[in-house]
Amino acid sequence: MKKRPVLNTFILFFLFFELSSCAKVGYLWNQGLGQISLFSQGRKNRDILNDPKIPEEVKSKVRQIEKYKNYFYAYWKRESTRIYTETTILDREAVTYLVIASAFNEIKPKKECFPFMGCFPYLGFFSKKDAHIYANELESENWVTYVRPVYAYSTLGYFEDNILSSFFQYNDKEMAEMIFHELFHTIFFIKGEVDFNEALASYFSKEMVIDFFKMGAQERKKMAKSSAKMKKMNEKIVVLTKKLNDSYKEKKFKEKAEATQFFDNFMRSEFLPALVSTCTDLEIDNCYPAQRKWNNASLAAFLTYEKSGVSLEKLRGHLSLELKDFYRHIEREYKEYQKKKPKHTFSDQLFKPILN
Repeated sequence: MKKRPVLNTFILFFLFFELSSCAKVGYLWNQGLGQISLFSQGRKNRDILNDPKIPEEVKSKVRQIEKYKNYFYAYWKRESTRIYTETTILDREAVTYLVIASAFNEIKPKKECFPFMGCFPYLGFFSKKDAHIYANELESENWVTYVRPVYAYSTLGYFEDNILSSFFQYNDKEMAEMIFHELFHTIFFIKGEVDFNEALASYFSKEMVIDFFKMGAQERKKMAKSSAKMKKMNEKIVVLTKKLNDSYKEKKFKEKAEATQFFDNFMRSEFLPALVSTCTDLEIDNCYPAQRKWNNASLAAFLTYEKSGVSLEKLRGHLSLELKDFYRHIEREYKEYQKKKPKHTFSDQLFKPILN
């Protein structure tokens, strides 16, 4: 039985209770119970693989994940951990649900801060119902909210995460990227810079997929073309979002109803037509960005992750480094940053060479 992580969970959450406001105690308690449930329901992978009652497609996914894990730690020459040595079969599609909130008159995520872990631009809930209850509470306080399902996440090395059945919906390449993404958090994480951490994990996991599957020139070219289209589309969304945010600052709406009406008009007259036009120019048949439901909160989530992602690609090009050397560069820069303890963020320091 895996007793240590459960004990650590109780200790960690006890400390949270001691250092957090009363308003967060209920949330932290429920999160602790949810995390313990994931651990307690886990079964050792070898037991899953030897169980004749477990479908072969589940066993195949578990084997693949073990292969991705071994490759990841060998790639970065790190000692393998006990992460993903057990599997939890969930009774729901997603493992958790994120609630992201933004003010009605500004595109900026509401941050929640916790001792030891830093600040986050969202709160996560193991229960979909609880996520929507919290979102409704925020809406009643005039926040704009966005709830999205999450199929994988990392406890950042604090605990030995299990393989979750929510992983199994991905195809081979998608699952490899997801596993590399979550494992990246176990080797590099910056306190208080959640959006940058996500951008880092996304960037390196995508690059690792190319190496793992030994993609040939033609496949890489196809992937690069698709990525270039995505980049242009995302850049368009960023430009439009910043324009909307500038309008909010200029108009200084005091009432949510006025801001909502302005947002709806902006979507109809500028945002959505511009996305459709961009899809046409880029020859994107399924114009998914124009089909999704946007609001201040979902735009805030998009803006933070996209900004860092684009900057990483630009920085690596500026430095002309191979992937492993680029990672080592980031590690060195972070060590220097920690020694100096400046007031600005690490990402601000890292991207300085391409901002001047």
